Formats: sequence, C-alpha cells, structure tokens
Amino acid sequence: FAEEKKDQLGIGVGYELGSDQYNELVNYTNLKLATLGLPTVGDQSNNTALRLSGSLVKEYREKVRLLRGHLCPADRRIQDFLSKILGTDRPSLPTESFVLDRHGLARVTSLPRDGHSFASGIIQSKRIAQGVLHNPSSDRRTTSGVFHVAEVGLPAADDKKVVPLNAAKELLRIALNPPQEDMVFPFSQVEQDPAKCWVSLLLRPVVCPAVEGYIREKSMEIRFFAPGGCVANLDFVESIFGNGGDPFLAENDAGLDIEHWTGHTGCVIVAPHLAGTPKQILNLPPKRDASEREIQDGMYYDDPDELYNDGNAFKLTFRDSSGVVVTVLADNYFGYCKKEVKTQVSFAANLSGLSEEEHAGGAVVFPSYDLGEEFEPLAILPKTPHTFQDTLSTLGIPETDAVDGVYCDPTFHSIFYLPENAKFSLREQDVSWTYKGNTCNMALDPQNSYVLPSGYKVEMKKAENDGPWKL
Repeated sequence: FAEEKKDQLGIGVGYELGSDQYNELVNYTNLKLATLGLPTVGDQSNNTALRLSGSLVKEYREKVRLLRGHLCPADRRIQDFLSKILGTDRPSLPTESFVLDRHGLARVTSLPRDGHSFASGIIQSKRIAQGVLHNPSSDRRTTSGVFHVAEVGLPAADDKKVVPLNAAKELLRIALNPPQEDMVFPFSQVEQDPAKCWVSLLLRPVVCPAVEGYIREKSMEIRFFAPGGCVANLDFVESIFGNGGDPFLAENDAGLDIEHWTGHTGCVIVAPHLAGTPKQILNLPPKRDASEREIQDGMYYDDPDELYNDGNAFKLTFRDSSGVVVTVLADNYFGYCKKEVKTQVSFAANLSGLSEEEHAGGAVVFPSYDLGEEFEPLAILPKTPHTFQDTLSTLGIPETDAVDGVYCDPTFHSIFYLPENAKFSLREQDVSWTYKGNTCNMALDPQNSYVLPSGYKVEMKKAENDGPWKL
C-alpha cells in the first residue's frame, strides 16, 4: 500500500486503551470539542494541550462565528443540489459537526474516554481485546419496502416506492433534526454535561481503478452525517472505505482534483429516528385524493395515526443526472451504510462510464465477429422482419431525408443507417444496396459505422498489433 492508503485505512495502527495512539486521539478529540464550543471530557487543568491552546481556541471560535453558515466545498455542492430540487424552503445540512478527519477517531469516540461500554436506545458498544464490538438495535437486513425515491430527477423503477417531493422534503427536514438523546456523543457520555453534536466523515471511494498507460484512478466524494450517538456507523464505513481527511482543506477538495475525481458527489444521512414518523405530518394526501401510483406505493393515509412505511426502516434517495445523490437512512443498521456507499459508487460509475461497481450485474459486453473481406448480411445473418422503412419510422425520419436509402445521423455524423440488403466489400472499399429499384453505393470508410435495420452494426477495423484491416 502507498503511505496515503495506509493512513486512510489505519493500517499498522492500534487504538488500545492507554496506548500512545489512543492518548493522542483522546487529546485531539478534546481539542476538537473545545473548538466546537462543546464540553470537553476530564479535568481541563491537567490537559496541557487545552491549556496551551486556550487563546487559539477562542480565536478559532470567533472566526467560526463570523463565518456562520459556511460549508466545506463538498457540503456546498450537496446543499446547492438540495436548493435546486427543493426550492428556497429546503432543509439545510449541519454547518457545524465533529469532523472525523483522522482514521481511528470514530472508533475512539464511539466509547466513553476511559470506559468499556456505551449503551443507548439504538446501539450497544463494548470494548474488547480486538477493538470495539458494536451491536446496533437493528442487526439484520430486509429489502421489503426499503427503497424509496423522491419524485424528482431521474425516473424510479417500478419496484421502488416513489415519494411525492413535498413528503420527501419533510422527511429530510425531520432527518436533520434528530432527538437530543440520539445526539449524545459516546466519548463524553459519563460526564455530567455530555457533548451533543453531529458527527461527519468524508469518503473518497474508488469508482474507476487506475490502468497504467490508459487512465488514472478516479474516485467520487461522499459525505456522511450522523447524530453523535451513531458515530459507530461511521467507524464501520471508514474501516472499509478509508478516511478522506478534513473536507475543509483544499488538499481534500475533489473539485480541485479534476484528474482523479469523477465529478460525482454523494451524501448519506443516518437518521434512525425517522422510522415511526406519522404519515399525516408529511403532506401526504388522504386516500381519496391520492393518485394511482401513490396508492400503489402507500403514499397516502387512512388514519391520522398511520405511520410512514408502517414504522419500518427505509432509505430515501434524491438524485439527478447532474451526479449528486443524497440518501437518508431511517435505520442505524451497519449494512445499510456500507451498501449505500456501494450504491452511490455504482451511480457514479453508470454516469461516468468505463467502469462498473461489483454488484452491477457484470460488464456490458457486445460481441464482435471477423466478417471477412466480403459481407452480405441477408446471406449470413438470421432473417429478421426489420426493414429500412422501420428504421425511418422508429427514428422519426421523413423519407425525403433518405431518398437514396441511406440516412446520416444528424448528431453523430459517422453513423449511417442503411437498408437490409446492403453489401460490404473490403477489397472494393465499397458499400452497395438496392433501394426502390435503384442500385446505390458509397465508400467504405474506417471512420464510419454502418447500422442495418435489425440494429446490426458493421465497421472497418484494424486488427490488434497493426494487423490487416477487417470488417
């Protein structure tokens, strides 16, 4: 591994209680809590770092006050996307959060500073010899009724639940306002006044691996937000995908790394409190006013106390072709967090091309054949009912634009649509056909693609290693 990868994944570093690495991260955590204006843990008078940095922390807090509402570049891209699709009355991302900018910080802060366990209504964590054992309240995966897509941007598949935009906006608003008990930061749980905050993480998962001499490694950016009590979820995902560093630093801004960024931005908001939200507060219509699709997907209410998605876990996604995707997870099951990163990687791969995520169903492969020097499709290919008239009809082309039985694509001028009786001759460098009793022909050009009514495409290609030309 390169040193950068080792740092991102914490390879070779242990965070055992009492170790130098652990104590360093404990002091760093207290310093970060102080810069956020949150209660620190332990006796500050014995913390040399806090004593020495007191005036620096105050100066930093004053700068934060003056820059209130400032977002890091990745968050600004996400917020601009939400503003575009949701309008001015849109929910806003947290402007202040405990940024997990070093690998291991999430693990150290997922337990009380000197304690061995943390428990809340949504998770139990214990310190063990191998590290930390996290046991979220939801520890098994179900896909029934889980996938919900906001009615905006790209179309949703029929097996997904389409959420009316106003309802999706309210769900996002509730997700960004978790209950105070979920915000308790495990690191400071034993304190009389524990810190309550958001935690956030930057990931840079690889979308397209490097191929020497062909393409550089390309990654997307994903921001995770979770209530303080769900910091264990971020410990889990950074252990798999690595830590992307501090999103406020220019060196970690994907927008300035055009050679290695696919141009796609993701966001995941962990919001287990969303499960159990009443339908009536989500601007969903009563059944009598619901559309056919809303009835199919359960996007209506019969009873004022009826719960959204029957009170079960779900994920809600906002995305469009600009390459930004925002997902809310109404559960703290670890598997949903991991799978969502892989889903967003697949989203970026589909939009950028050249690669596919491992669960995408395999590579897109088009077989090609050496057709020899002379090729007559009607004599070799299976018979199909497609004709040149079908081509014109499918593409909406008037016959007056193809008087000789050939049509050049107006957008891609190297694509020519030909009749089903076309013949190709490599020796003569010629393509010929009969149309309405007339014999027509054109030059066979290696820059062009020739498409028959069946969709069969013929091209002139040179063999590998500078071999001869072939059809």
